[in-house]
Amino acid sequence: MSATTSRPLLRAVRFRAPTARLALKSESPSGGPTALDGAWWPRSRDLTSELFALADVLEPAWGRITRIAVNPRHWPILPPRIFVNGRVVRVGWFTAELDPHAILLLSRTAGRRDLLVVPPETGVPSAARLMAAATADTGPPMTASALMTAERADHGSPEAGKDGAGDAFLSYGRIEQSAVGM
Repeated sequence: MSATTSRPLLRAVRFRAPTARLALKSESPSGGPTALDGAWWPRSRDLTSELFALADVLEPAWGRITRIAVNPRHWPILPPRIFVNGRVVRVGWFTAELDPHAILLLSRTAGRRDLLVVPPETGVPSAARLMAAATADTGPPMTASALMTAERADHGSPEAGKDGAGDAFLSYGRIEQSAVGM
């Protein structure tokens, strides 16, 4: 006698980390340099996993990321390298040369890109305002620290709970860009 089961066979499904919460500025029509190329809102201060997710999302848009630089002020652990798509990407840190609220990404295709880093504990309304301000094509270019200072001055501390935290903004996790070929 043979036994039969109605349960389907189990199959392995590859785990996919959550998509990075990211907003990118469209290409400047003048082709001139801008202070920021967008904003990134990491979910935690675990730089290793957050950089992996960021690079995984950015590479299709910008090409292969070759180097990443951060200011160590807001990151408790700095990895010397991360692995992205089977290869090593070096991570460097600079205290005086790099804005503490920014991250610098280098790509052979896109060149240098600077992103505002919205602190992970930021409430949803503040994060939305900061990401919109970092990608605005109007007004003079602002640095990451200038945007953070303006947010604090206009709306108080951008910490969670201060202005209402929630998951309403979490769908912002896809790349927002209005230019093709970035």
